[in-house]
Amino acid sequence: MPRTIYLTIDRAIETYKKTIDISGGGVCGFIADGRERLEGILEFIKDDQFYPTMEAKLIHLFFSVCKFHMLQDGNKRMAIVLCAQMLLENGYLYCAGNFIREMENISAHVAAGKIDKMLLLEIITDFIYGNEDEDLKLRIIDAIQNQ
Repeated sequence: MPRTIYLTIDRAIETYKKTIDISGGGVCGFIADGRERLEGILEFIKDDQFYPTMEAKLIHLFFSVCKFHMLQDGNKRMAIVLCAQMLLENGYLYCAGNFIREMENISAHVAAGKIDKMLLLEIITDFIYGNEDEDLKLRIIDAIQNQ
């Protein structure tokens, strides 16, 4: 099994600044203890007992950055970008572009509490393995409409 390449806090901050600048701006910075919380998330996903697969690592990273508002602006953007960066650095080139395009809508629904971690697991797994599960699409629609 290949060694997983993880993001460092410095790399995440550099990516955050570039993302805010390139994507049209916004306030760049952390809220209260946001830096420490992001650093904790980046460290925690390294624990293979809690997050044994790439999907599990991505789900925790995406959900946490998107939902727990550590950044003054760009939380949803950063959830997408940091996960895409992990995908790219770990050889998942085939799905990273699609992930970036498609996860924008998903990130809004995660932030709003309409998509939980279990459904997010199915969504991200579907992206990685390219299943294009029609039943999953229906469950996403149901989650969005029924909350």
